[in-house]
Amino acid sequence: MTQMEQYLSEISRIPLLSPEEETRLARAFRDTGDSRAAHVLMTSNLRFVVKVAWGYRSYGVSVTDLVQEGNIGLMKAVQKFDPDLGIRLISYAVWWIRAYIQNCILHSWSLVKLGTTQSQRKLFFSMGRARREAERDGGGGDIVHRVARRMRVAEADVCDMEQRLEGRDLSLDAPVGETGASHVDFLADVLPPQDDALSSAQEALSISLEVRQALNRLDPRERLIVERRLMADRPATLKDLGESLGFSRERARQLELRARQKLRHALRGVERELATERAVPAH
Repeated sequence: MTQMEQYLSEISRIPLLSPEEETRLARAFRDTGDSRAAHVLMTSNLRFVVKVAWGYRSYGVSVTDLVQEGNIGLMKAVQKFDPDLGIRLISYAVWWIRAYIQNCILHSWSLVKLGTTQSQRKLFFSMGRARREAERDGGGGDIVHRVARRMRVAEADVCDMEQRLEGRDLSLDAPVGETGASHVDFLADVLPPQDDALSSAQEALSISLEVRQALNRLDPRERLIVERRLMADRPATLKDLGESLGFSRERARQLELRARQKLRHALRGVERELATERAVPAH
């Protein structure tokens, strides 16, 4: 006997409550917080939770999980039930049971949020039946139009939900066939080959050394201007540089031009090497 079969056997032996017993227990729980009364109300209705959960067994979630979620919904209903409304507990609780079961299905269906609006929830759980009915009855317009009209939602919502239902999440670690490989093994590597990465790193180091040597050939004022104008995240203005160094904005501009010319001359060999490497086709 499976765990679910044993559970069904146990709850089937719990007697149902008469309307009078149910009202008396519900009032006791509401008025005095009698936990025993709440327990009896819960256990006497567990079989109905299984019945509701069974109707959602085709959504890929185990019936055991659905029953557990439905039981939480039943518990919530017992806490909020008003026995003076003149209805049976299960008539009120079924809405809570369905809500918790549906939330469980929606959360397990996809990592992407689904069913965040009332129309989305309606489409998720009823679109299949509406489509079958629309196909059977026929009528004007295409199938999407007929489903949208039948469910009183926008056609765009129907198309969006169809795409969501067709595009289930897929684990990259899931096996492919019987080869032992997984989906992640077939993903293209976006990183460059190791020899290209090593070559690029060596090239960057070489350029960095050349730039450092070129900077050492500048006088202190030129180097300061280059560092604060060309190498800083927030370049200083010529006016600010002139004021900090004690000369005019025009003098700072002249020093910057001279520094640029020295750097260009010093790095001419590096520029030629890069141009040659880029012109050689890759094998």
